[in-house]
Amino acid sequence: MKRKGSITIFLALTLSVILSLVCTSIESVRMAAARTQSLCSLDIGLFSLFGQYDKDVWKDFDLFMLDGSCGGGDLKLANLYKSMEAYVKPVLKQNSQKISLTRGGFTGYQLMTDEDGEVFYDQIIQYMKDTLGLQGAQFLLDHIKDGKDKTEEAKRRGTELENGNSLDHYDTAMNSAAQSSRELEEKQRQEAEAAAEGGAVVPVPTQPPQNVVNPIGAIKKVMKMGLLQLVIPSGKGISEASMGRRTLVSERLLQRGAGVIRHVSADTSYASQLLYHQYLTEKLGNYEKPSPYGLAYQLEYIIGGKRTDMDNLLSIAKQLLVIREGVNVASIMSDPAKRAGIEALSLAIASTFLVPPAAGAIDAALVTCWAFAESVLDVRELFDGGKVPLVKQPQQWQLSLENLPNLLGKLDSVRKTDPDGLSYADYLQILLISKNRREKIKRGMDMVELTIRGKLDREDFKLDSGVVAVEAAIDVKANKRKNFTITKQYSYD
Repeated sequence: MKRKGSITIFLALTLSVILSLVCTSIESVRMAAARTQSLCSLDIGLFSLFGQYDKDVWKDFDLFMLDGSCGGGDLKLANLYKSMEAYVKPVLKQNSQKISLTRGGFTGYQLMTDEDGEVFYDQIIQYMKDTLGLQGAQFLLDHIKDGKDKTEEAKRRGTELENGNSLDHYDTAMNSAAQSSRELEEKQRQEAEAAAEGGAVVPVPTQPPQNVVNPIGAIKKVMKMGLLQLVIPSGKGISEASMGRRTLVSERLLQRGAGVIRHVSADTSYASQLLYHQYLTEKLGNYEKPSPYGLAYQLEYIIGGKRTDMDNLLSIAKQLLVIREGVNVASIMSDPAKRAGIEALSLAIASTFLVPPAAGAIDAALVTCWAFAESVLDVRELFDGGKVPLVKQPQQWQLSLENLPNLLGKLDSVRKTDPDGLSYADYLQILLISKNRREKIKRGMDMVELTIRGKLDREDFKLDSGVVAVEAAIDVKANKRKNFTITKQYSYD
């Protein structure tokens, strides 16, 4: 009997240890399940919250952001949290677990405009890489690079041409030569009178031919006309839209994110900038395809930075004219036939108007006038939807030297398009390259914001209320005795 009783005590002790282990394991599993269920609830809550992305921003610009203002202007994080909480609580109530949410909130968040717009820029670059691919990016790089180098050189030459004051030198030389000619004529007249009094035969001075037309005066008058009047084709209007600066991203004090979320490194590579330019070209309006919201010429604003469409278009026209002048001057100087024609005309003008010393100044002025007139036709062709070769061959020239005085009558009759040339959009992309990267990012955000504000009932939209990443934390109580703190980050990456 003693032996049987000792066995019972041993089994009882063993079973108590096993029972304690089983109960502990069950409780551990219950707590692990509660923790997992709490984590899933937060994950589902964040996923559901971020599923409410701004549909207008996505539809128009393929960008993902959560409207943190909930339809207003400024951030309303409490409302966002309540929206997330509404998805969290039903998940906590599932199964047999008694889990309750005690408190929670956002411990960090990142906005679309944070880090000086690098968040905005990074999302665009990722989108372009996904849609365009590496081959498309390389094509853009190859397509623009040659045009960029040649355009920068042309712009430099065109600027030098404008700063060279060849027409001012022409005026000075002509006035000086004319004064000298008048003095010579007066001297000859006095000598003739003296000779006549003495009974000598007075020779009749030979008159130079009078059929030479000096086109410089006519071109100078054209230069004083409004540039848009010259380069905008007949029948095409100009938008008069304007905007107020103080309400835009680039001008106002922006709301900023908080907490440690993710750091977006600035991608300053040349390839990424070309992708950004392509994105702007695809998504924003320009003169060829105006935007119906805000400014019509949005891409021109990125380059010009003016408050009105007209001012931005004028800025683009001036830059295009300078580029084309530089290209056309180089074309004139490299063409022996054009150089010979200019030299012959300058000598004829100098002889006709009795100003031989001014022949050099006339020559330089003719180059300037011819390049300007040809450039007006080029820019007009671009604004009319045509294409212009970056560097012209002699057979692609439009305006002859003889037709210079008739420029206004030849604005549309002699213009040529080149299927292999650069379009207006191509030139805009080249002009974008020379702009400061930071300015391009801020102005791009300006136009996104202005476009969305043009939508119905969205006049208070702010891009700096766009949430792209959050860190959320919730405290939950499981089975009325165990507390958990769950933290999770979520973003649109």
